[in-house]
Amino acid sequence: MSNASAPRQAGIPQGLTVILTGFLPILAIVSMFPAVGAMIGYFAPTDPSAATKVPSMVTAPGLAIAVIALFAGVLVDKFGRRKLLLVSTLSYGIIGAVPFFLEDLDQIYASRLLLGVSEAAILTTVNTLIADYWDEAGRRRWLTAQGMVGPALSSVMIFFAGTLTAWKWNGIFLLYLIAIPIFFAMLKYMFEPESDATVRRNLGMDEQGVAASGFPWLLMLGIGAMTLFTSLVYYVFIVNGSIVWQELGIADPESIGQITALPSLFILAGAALFFILGKKKVAARWQIATTLGFLGTGLALMGLTSNWQGMVAGMVLQQTGAGMAIPVLIAWAQSKLPYEHRGRGMGVWTATFFFGQFASPLVLSAVRGEDGTMQSAFLFAGIAAVVGGIVAMVVMGMTAKKDAVAA
Repeated sequence: MSNASAPRQAGIPQGLTVILTGFLPILAIVSMFPAVGAMIGYFAPTDPSAATKVPSMVTAPGLAIAVIALFAGVLVDKFGRRKLLLVSTLSYGIIGAVPFFLEDLDQIYASRLLLGVSEAAILTTVNTLIADYWDEAGRRRWLTAQGMVGPALSSVMIFFAGTLTAWKWNGIFLLYLIAIPIFFAMLKYMFEPESDATVRRNLGMDEQGVAASGFPWLLMLGIGAMTLFTSLVYYVFIVNGSIVWQELGIADPESIGQITALPSLFILAGAALFFILGKKKVAARWQIATTLGFLGTGLALMGLTSNWQGMVAGMVLQQTGAGMAIPVLIAWAQSKLPYEHRGRGMGVWTATFFFGQFASPLVLSAVRGEDGTMQSAFLFAGIAAVVGGIVAMVVMGMTAKKDAVAA
């Protein structure tokens, strides 16, 4: 009887399923990279706004995530972990593949917004289950594994994405069917935790002893602004990199996928650099400046190069910065937020980051203008990132000194 009533323990099957599931929202954006140019070429003859609309369509899920992330706790509580995860993963696979059967860009855009709803639920539930299934040591182990496996899978998916796009302009959308076998793995291995106390506390719900000062909106304004700026820069290459390749004379999606697969692995170097800097207790302002420095220098080099070798070199720098960006921002935000407000604060962080995903191609299109090249826009974004990193380092340094004096 005692064994029957003992709570079920999560292990390797649950951990591997969590890693694969957590990769799905990443797949939704990185898989589209080789296809942007091909889709613009397909729709441009009938839709003059295709050059702006296609990149925006790629990041449209970010808009849905930005909105729904604010209500993450409500979704988790209302539908439960396992049920919400099953429904959102199955819908991800179906909705993600729908554009393969569509010929209208507006309809594809609408399907991408719906995909974002599924992604928001997946992100919410996976992060919740990690907190529910494992103690602190277990969470750190599986989050580290997720951070290492995700970029490696991204490189593999970019390779296959280029092959599928070369076969058919919308063949890329068949990749989303990978969610179906993951769904069946969930049916077998994922289980509903017995208590939701951990996630309710992390989300700032039913708290005890909440600070009388209330939610730190001024602090979140600074965190949100830094996160939004970094997100805008972070997605510049992911969404529009294939257009720069075309401007350099390499238009074949399969070739783009093959050339970029290897330098994209440098995102792992960025994750390792974050770990090293954190271990050496390097101040957050230096980590943020370093991140934006890598991102900006890489983009600027892509904007200035005239050959594929320079493009690859720029990718190495940019991908290193990309590997640092998310863990650096999350660690910084979490260190600034008091415990009783951390859940809601990270909800705002998530909404801000994914709004940046949605807005990035729109901002870049405005910078590019009617007659400008994408390379010139990359150069502008790169310079802005480097300058932004310097400004952030100075401002955060002044704030740290002011806080030290006040203490």
